[in-house]
Amino acid sequence: MKIAIYSQSSENQTIKVVKELFSLAKPHDIEFYIENSFYKLLNTKFISQEKLKIFSSYKDLNSSFDLMITIGGDGTLLRSISFVRDLEIPIIGINTGRLGFLATLNQDLLHSELTKIVAGEYKIENRTLLEVEVKGNKTISEFAIALNEVTVGRKNTTSMIKIKTNLDGEYLNSYWADGLIISTPTGSTGYSLSCGGPIMSPLSQTLSLTPIAPHNLNARPLVISDETKIELSVSGREKSHLVSLDSRIISLENETLITIKKAKFKINIAYLEENTFYKTLRNKLLWGEDKRNL
Repeated sequence: MKIAIYSQSSENQTIKVVKELFSLAKPHDIEFYIENSFYKLLNTKFISQEKLKIFSSYKDLNSSFDLMITIGGDGTLLRSISFVRDLEIPIIGINTGRLGFLATLNQDLLHSELTKIVAGEYKIENRTLLEVEVKGNKTISEFAIALNEVTVGRKNTTSMIKIKTNLDGEYLNSYWADGLIISTPTGSTGYSLSCGGPIMSPLSQTLSLTPIAPHNLNARPLVISDETKIELSVSGREKSHLVSLDSRIISLENETLITIKKAKFKINIAYLEENTFYKTLRNKLLWGEDKRNL
């Protein structure tokens, strides 16, 4: 079994998780590969007695890998997709962060949960990705893909921006707002939710458009098919605005045409059977705390 490990931290919690993982290597015949930047962090606090195998980029991985394990929060898992891309390697996250909608493995139950993982006792969900195209702009990332959301927002100003929005070539609206979030079902429990957007089931084949602090008081979140091609154009008092793909941010000149559509491939998110989406909702959003449900 080949497993890739990715993290951005070398805190004590992370070291504990890594040691627990390494303890399973020989009993379960696992080859672990450590992401290079994470390996350098580990070397400052913890050095394995065995020579570790390293990967640095998407090109170092292939379909022979059985799993990618991330250690951290949801942001760490989001960043890991740039390594996996279209290789169909399932990703599972060990949550050492705060909320953890994507990284669902509980570090307090780590040994038992990892034992299930290495035994292949997990399920997989295919999650939709968004792809961004910016005509004539070379500053956008080569891997212009987002798992959670694509957001356009104002830059260096307290003034609103105007976001002209077309769906499949048809004019929808010009949002006067601080920004606009285009969210996948995976991202619907993140930034979009905090701005009043809807929660969508991971398998719902939908996207949502959620304005950020809209001045049009009747502007409401809109749920659309994930087959829809979305075109945005921003104008405002400043010469440029921001576009974020999950946690990656770029600056674009106003009036630049931004095209957002479903990517040609999906990401496989692995989870234990007891960590379903709906159970995660109940636990993370405290839906079960209503005394009437006791």
